[in-house]
Amino acid sequence: MGQPGVGHGAQPNKKGSTVNIDLLALLASAAGGFLGATFGGLIAFVFVGVMLFVGIAIAAAGGDPTFINAIAWGPFMGPHIAFLAGLVAAAYAARRGVLPGGGRDIVTPLVSLGRPDVLLVGALSGVVAYLMQAGLVAIPGLGTKTDTIAATILIVSIIARLAFGKTGLIGANAEGLTGMKRFKTNAQNAWLPWQEKPLQVGLMGLFLGGLSAWGTVALMTAYPNAAGSVMYLGFALSAFALILLVVGVAVPVTHHITLQSSLALILVVSKWPDTSPLVLVLVGALVGCIAALVAEAFSRLFLIRGDTHIDPPTWANWLVATVMYIVIPML
Repeated sequence: MGQPGVGHGAQPNKKGSTVNIDLLALLASAAGGFLGATFGGLIAFVFVGVMLFVGIAIAAAGGDPTFINAIAWGPFMGPHIAFLAGLVAAAYAARRGVLPGGGRDIVTPLVSLGRPDVLLVGALSGVVAYLMQAGLVAIPGLGTKTDTIAATILIVSIIARLAFGKTGLIGANAEGLTGMKRFKTNAQNAWLPWQEKPLQVGLMGLFLGGLSAWGTVALMTAYPNAAGSVMYLGFALSAFALILLVVGVAVPVTHHITLQSSLALILVVSKWPDTSPLVLVLVGALVGCIAALVAEAFSRLFLIRGDTHIDPPTWANWLVATVMYIVIPML
């Protein structure tokens, strides 16, 4: 995390089998989860983008990635802490019947419910997520081969669905369709109707992935010592842009595209340092396209018929990153 060839969520553990628990960080994670629940998941995720912008500026000015690691990916605003806490607390609030928008409502600031128990569930989620991610990092051969932040979000959000949801893991089609037809979107079963068509999704991944890759190449060239930090520029912009989604503007959701396209070229450069910028951008565009399609596929599998939020971009971040971490070094 914050290092070339490591990327979002994959933190190498030198001992490989020791779970490193920092009591102060654990307590901070409880507070971070509480904060994420107060804001709601989506608003908390927007702040990840803000924190990354600050961290990128620090790194480009000659600083180290400590700000990004501790704040953007750590207990303060880490997606597995604040964003995830908003998801879990929303699922709990819906089960208690106090969230009118239902368990998939990750926009409403949960402090508005006036329910301390909902916010405390967010704090508990922060603690569980901290321990979960630390445990994943400590597994030999796994901590550096997957996105442990994304894996943590998925595992805990699935547990929240099973604990607080009523639809089961996948859920039934609103029109009663079965088989493969139940995965088709409709008025009741949809994620982002404005970007669900395969051609639309693929083109978004291709062009925006290529753009994020180009930005990473340009910044890596200008700030070679900060490559592991400047690679997050596209992701930061994607996260911050979701503030418009909060206020009801149908903007694209692209953070899985921009993150994986930049991570792809970081991994390629770590293996083949002399790869041309054109090839790197093309690789980033291709990976961005794949990530976009993977997220849409998982939205139809786990999100659209469920009554709690299991995040499609997080599925893409976990799966695509894991495949790249394993495959690229083997080529």
